[in-house]
Amino acid sequence: MIGVSKLYCGAVEPGDVLRYHDRRAQDLPSHLLQFSADKKPVVVWNVTKQCNLKCVHCYAKATAGPAPNELTQAEGLALLQDLKDFGVPVVLFSGGEPLMRPDLLNLVEWTVNHGMRAVISTNGTLITSETARRLKDLGLSYVGISLDGTEPTHDKFRGQSGAFAAAMAGVRNCQAAGLKVGLRFTVSRLNFQEVPAIFDLVEEYDIPRICFYHLVYAGRGTKLVEEALSHQQTRELVDLICARTRKLFDQGRAVEVLTVDNHADGPYLYLKLLQEDPERAAEVLSLLQMNEGNSSGRGIGCVSWDGEVHADQFWRHHSFGNVRQRSFSQIWSDMTDELMARLKDKKHYVTGRCADCRWLDVCAGNFRVRAEALTGDLWAPDPACYLTDKEIGVK
Repeated sequence: MIGVSKLYCGAVEPGDVLRYHDRRAQDLPSHLLQFSADKKPVVVWNVTKQCNLKCVHCYAKATAGPAPNELTQAEGLALLQDLKDFGVPVVLFSGGEPLMRPDLLNLVEWTVNHGMRAVISTNGTLITSETARRLKDLGLSYVGISLDGTEPTHDKFRGQSGAFAAAMAGVRNCQAAGLKVGLRFTVSRLNFQEVPAIFDLVEEYDIPRICFYHLVYAGRGTKLVEEALSHQQTRELVDLICARTRKLFDQGRAVEVLTVDNHADGPYLYLKLLQEDPERAAEVLSLLQMNEGNSSGRGIGCVSWDGEVHADQFWRHHSFGNVRQRSFSQIWSDMTDELMARLKDKKHYVTGRCADCRWLDVCAGNFRVRAEALTGDLWAPDPACYLTDKEIGVK
């Protein structure tokens, strides 16, 4: 996760992070969490496989009904207790569509009441005024609503007419309840031309946060490999995101803008600032070093609806264990599992241009699951890295 507004526009300074001396995840405010030193994992819990839509890029391959072996409420509460005891700072409730799980509000309430931050990743279509008010009253920190473009594009991606209108109604209901809400946008060749329109929506609806996700080939998203952006298109995309974010800040609108799932964006922003503002570039390099790059299997983890534990929400082909047999904390800390141990320090195992890259300490080899999907070798260079050999210091 690369904070464009934090880094490029100076919304966060190194001193903002360093005044939290130990930089423990539990002590940091949410907007600084990515700079934690202990990297206690943010845990994505896919609470159900059920969804009311059928998105073409769904990493979970969600279904119309729940999976037969989803964790019960009692099992879910036991999971949450373990996450609390382990020091997990944030639980992200996802799906499927999390709001289709009948006891979701009970799970959110328990999470907040026991000192963890609770956020929801949703398609937004089920957020009525009453639901938004209840989530606000429970102390939910944030709602991330996924959009794929303007109305025709979004409805086509989601497989349902009216999905865009329902999602935007969900945004307005959250705002009316005083609940922080933002947008999530997964970029591919099918919709990257609509990024300016998404920024227009952010401005029009006064939305405080927008995350742009680079495409990851997982779930139904594996069918979109040929729709991934070219390296040149990715560079143009990041340039556009930077320009629109700068425009927002110049207007006095401190929108949080992030890119996700391609840590080449960090060095790219640094090199960009090195030309534009060398003093700020030095501060950004310090922040990138604290961020430490990709954190799959370390600073982010995933528990599936059936209790299986994954390195992140895109690693469903590999489970480290099931919380029905062992606690998440035990599974996550088990260094006898070779892959778990290597993911904790992945920069020592990447190969090719990744191993020789001057930015390895701030990127950590980027997204391993994407490399594995295209090459069959999870330690091969990430094919989505768009930095040139000259930029990474490789002859």
